[in-house]
Amino acid sequence: MSNPLASDLNTLRKVVEQNANPGRFAQTFHLVPPTGWLNDPNGLCQLGDTYHAFFQYSPFSAEGGVKMWGHCTSHDMVRWTYEGTALYPDQPVDVGGVYSGSAYVEDGVMHVFYTGNVKREDDTNYDYVNTGREANTVYVTSTDGVNFGPKKLVMANADYPGDDTEHVRDPKVWRDGDTYYMVQGARKKDDTGEVLVFSSPDLVHWELCNRITSNTRFGYMWECPDYFELTDTGDFAPRDAVKVLSVSPQGLHGGDWDRRNVYQSGYFVLLGDVTGTCALLPFALWDAGFDFYAPQSFMADDGRRILIGWMGMPDEKTYTNLTVRDGWQHCFTVPREVTARNGRVLQWPIRELESFRTNGRKATDAIEASDTRAFDLLVEQVRSDEELSISLADQLQILWSDRKFELRFASEDMESVGAGRRSRFEYLDELRNVRVVGDVSSIEVFVNDGELAFSSRYYPNEYNVAVEAPGAQISLWDIDATE
Repeated sequence: MSNPLASDLNTLRKVVEQNANPGRFAQTFHLVPPTGWLNDPNGLCQLGDTYHAFFQYSPFSAEGGVKMWGHCTSHDMVRWTYEGTALYPDQPVDVGGVYSGSAYVEDGVMHVFYTGNVKREDDTNYDYVNTGREANTVYVTSTDGVNFGPKKLVMANADYPGDDTEHVRDPKVWRDGDTYYMVQGARKKDDTGEVLVFSSPDLVHWELCNRITSNTRFGYMWECPDYFELTDTGDFAPRDAVKVLSVSPQGLHGGDWDRRNVYQSGYFVLLGDVTGTCALLPFALWDAGFDFYAPQSFMADDGRRILIGWMGMPDEKTYTNLTVRDGWQHCFTVPREVTARNGRVLQWPIRELESFRTNGRKATDAIEASDTRAFDLLVEQVRSDEELSISLADQLQILWSDRKFELRFASEDMESVGAGRRSRFEYLDELRNVRVVGDVSSIEVFVNDGELAFSSRYYPNEYNVAVEAPGAQISLWDIDATE
């Protein structure tokens, strides 16, 4: 590395990684950082026969810090190999951190766009919302995901609308015909969130072509936007594609939002043209659990839309992660296939995970098993008029009763299995099936073929699964992702 700052950061990173010990809560098939802090998925893509997943990475502290891009690769999206750090904050345009962004692959070249964060420091009292921050859109290319060319500044604060604050970030890029498009999340000066849509003929010169927001105020910032279209495969499929605008809004309060997470992640089905006249249908959650934020999607070469979320939650004070004492924090979710059926957007664990199932067991009505450190549980033909109970590690209950689907930990103690987590629930008209994917320190629950999901970290002393579901068909497998 010719840049002295990048070279020194690289040396220091290697030292802390060599001394890392993930401890007893190390995951077996979720992407995790070697050490330190992980947050947003970045640059998700497929290049040749290799999947690439970059991530916000602060290796020097499990509580966060200087942000760079860590890098993992995989051939199956289940077993991930850490490849080192791809991008360091080593230029004036990103000296405050290599923040979130995306990758667009064309003709064997990975085109990466990210937010270069800069916080100015002098005697002025900056608020870092309207003053003191640079939100630079930076462009860089690679043919292998490891070696990158020079960084190019393609947009800066002056290129964004004048009534936006200096919080504009998280570019996501795609191509439609001969034109490239980009969405970015923004916070307006009146504290409303919006998505900015840009177009470009060449990936370098960008012009604003649309601004999308809700009819009534819906939070003060829309982070990590994504846009994609799905073919509806249902029996009553609409003629047009299902258009999905994904955002992570901050600042939702009142009503049901007060019992949910501090920040949310979800999507609007968009009617009309994302680059012009359009309307948004009601917001739907991607995930109603404790730990899910900043998802990003990409199109695999086989045509599947794959979504991965950060299994964490920023600015959360009421619960924690017991891995902090082992020097690391957070992971990614299992990659999820996103589809549409009869107007509903669905998410389901990637099919590759099923090839790692072992020790299959089947039962009707009930099942119990111990030593379930990594497992895949499927409960089908559930009777909506019957109660359902799934117990994990004797401390986490997944419950269905009176149209209420709930995750509930037995204790709120910070040293307990839930590490301060207590309850998350949603109301459903019916319950048809439930799938639970568990790893050493995480669970992901998919309800009704993936109409809704619940994700959470958990920290058992002993591992077991017990299901009671009268009349239901139950299948349980271990997951073995070892080489």
